[in-house]
Amino acid sequence: MNLLILGGTRFLGKALAEVALDRGHTLTLFHRGQHSQDAFPEAEHIVGDRENELELLQGRTWDAVIDTCGFVPRVVRASVELLKDRVGHYTFISSVSVYEDLKRLQVKEDAPVAILSDESTEDVTQHYGALKALCEKTIEAAMPGRALHIRPGLIVGPHDYSDRFTYWPHRIAQGGEVLVPPKEGRVQVIDVRDLAAWIIDLVEKQTVGTFHASGSDYTMEQLVDVCARLSSNPTKFTWVTEPFLREQQVGEWIELPLWLQSDSLIGLFAIDNTKAFASGLKTRPLIETVRDTLAWDQSRPPEEKRKAGLDPAREAELLRLWHSRDAAAPRP
Repeated sequence: MNLLILGGTRFLGKALAEVALDRGHTLTLFHRGQHSQDAFPEAEHIVGDRENELELLQGRTWDAVIDTCGFVPRVVRASVELLKDRVGHYTFISSVSVYEDLKRLQVKEDAPVAILSDESTEDVTQHYGALKALCEKTIEAAMPGRALHIRPGLIVGPHDYSDRFTYWPHRIAQGGEVLVPPKEGRVQVIDVRDLAAWIIDLVEKQTVGTFHASGSDYTMEQLVDVCARLSSNPTKFTWVTEPFLREQQVGEWIELPLWLQSDSLIGLFAIDNTKAFASGLKTRPLIETVRDTLAWDQSRPPEEKRKAGLDPAREAELLRLWHSRDAAAPRP
């Protein structure tokens, strides 16, 4: 196939490009040139900003396009209007955050999506999910019956610069006492390489419709135990309770990655992936994802600032407070 990827040089886009090239597809990458400019010399690179340089795609046709970096309807609308007569198939990377209610478990693809009271807003920080839902609607209106919408959950693996998953292999590899949220907490992740391979499968088949892609289910206990198996340094896990984390105002998701409070967006890690697995999605063992993520993480410059995870001093203070509370508890 002759494929166009909007993005394609970082994380999911990078993984998609690798799979496409490995399978012998002809590939064009349209990106801003801000990451890995030397990547994929066998692909055609068109360097430009999709917000104001879409004319660089004029006069060309492709079998399919994969849009990895659409966040606001105005920008997506401009892209799909230009490409609708130049591509046969449009894949949009959306998000499970599109849903109106993520406090319930086993959300399916037909659940109600969030609706914006002001559709002109472009505040991605406040309205990320609702804007993604509106982007999907925009594409479907322009290319009815020719669009594929992928709604991933937490994408993890090598080159995951968000550090939301990477924190745990990294921290546990350091050894020592590790503060961990409740062990029964649910975790749902998908390795970026598995996601990319499946998306290219669907594009090759010209599949249309909407699919979740949240991957396999684990508990926090299973995740950290796998991380510990790959660590060469002795580790002691100290499991703290949700009331303690609330009391100490520990931030969920970013400060303490993968922890979600029980009354928060708990459904984010309980998405129904039945449709994806039925369509051919395959996920590798967790130990492979952890191993490869750790290897990549250890290749990063030591001084590189992490985007998520407890600061060491903060973790030490929390552990001190937890143990002091235990010590003060009345004995039977």
